[in-house]
Amino acid sequence: MMQTDSLKSSMVLKPWIIDTTLRDGEQAPGVVFSALEKTEIACLLANAGVNELEIGYPAISNEERDTIKKIVTLNLPVRLTSWARAKWEDIEAAAESGTEAVHISFPLSALYLSLMEKDYAWVQEQLQQLVPRAKKYFNIVSVGAQDATRADPEQLKRFVLDATACGADRIRIADTVGVATPSSVLQLVGSLRSITSAALEFHAHNDLGMATANAFTALEAGCEAVSVSVTGIGERAGNAALEELAIALKLSGTYQTRIDTRQLSKLCAAVSKAAGRVIEDQKPVVGKSAFQHESGIHCAALLKHPLSYQPFLPDQIGHAKSEMVIGKHSGSASLQHFYSGRGIMITKREAHDLLAIVRMTATEKKRALQPEELDSIYSTLFVKE
Repeated sequence: MMQTDSLKSSMVLKPWIIDTTLRDGEQAPGVVFSALEKTEIACLLANAGVNELEIGYPAISNEERDTIKKIVTLNLPVRLTSWARAKWEDIEAAAESGTEAVHISFPLSALYLSLMEKDYAWVQEQLQQLVPRAKKYFNIVSVGAQDATRADPEQLKRFVLDATACGADRIRIADTVGVATPSSVLQLVGSLRSITSAALEFHAHNDLGMATANAFTALEAGCEAVSVSVTGIGERAGNAALEELAIALKLSGTYQTRIDTRQLSKLCAAVSKAAGRVIEDQKPVVGKSAFQHESGIHCAALLKHPLSYQPFLPDQIGHAKSEMVIGKHSGSASLQHFYSGRGIMITKREAHDLLAIVRMTATEKKRALQPEELDSIYSTLFVKE
């Protein structure tokens, strides 16, 4: 049943966070997780407080099923879900793997149906056959509409109604090629929320760089769940990033999750290493540059209050500390702070004199300066033989 806007605004909402790093994340081109890496990542995700793990596609191979079975035996404090196509053989493989839940994916857009040489009557028939049958083997049965954001809106509504009638516990609205925008998500989810009592989930892709924003908006629009991946890893440009969404939800003040954000840096580093993908410096939340500062104006303010030019403190994601980089854009306060950390107290006048050389050197080298270079500049200017 829908809540009124006034009631929702007075409540702390608890969205259900589904991580798909081990399924959609591993579908990123060139990424392969070993069985050991999958197990370690699953443990890290459970420890971080994610609600549900979509841990793989059992029908793909015996090895995949064996890995999933091993993770199941760990009895992690998290719901485990297997992914399946709308085929009973896939669902059987998921049941054999032993997960508590299964997600069954259906093509929905005209393009996807034509590629499979199917029509909506086939989708409806499969829903009616597969969902009730799957519910005999799983505690939770989720169904998904592939390419939902490019599907005919009326057909998507029909899918939601049919899935609800067949007993689906949750319905995934998949922005399969990442074409949605926050405004379109708000409208789409709002229209679907009003016609079903089943839980809604939004699955965002990042082709236009809006996956995390779309996932957040989907929750605002009434979705109970969203799927994410660590560092946003996934097909093409990836998915909504777990670490970005977790921090956004925490800072909003409206949402409460089980996620221990202090585990995020460690988690992202582990997934990045296993995937063989470097975390870019400017990656939001966990990138190296997220807590680096060079601008003189920014650094002077940060020395007075650490939140002046940071939305949250680095220890909230398990990061050691912020870093002030000395370079072309640095100011006197940054230099005084740097040298004081090395036991050298300089005056504002001395900092001003040093700054001219620092800026010139940084400009010539086209980068920030290393501590030993700054020591050398100080010695050249002030230390007399």
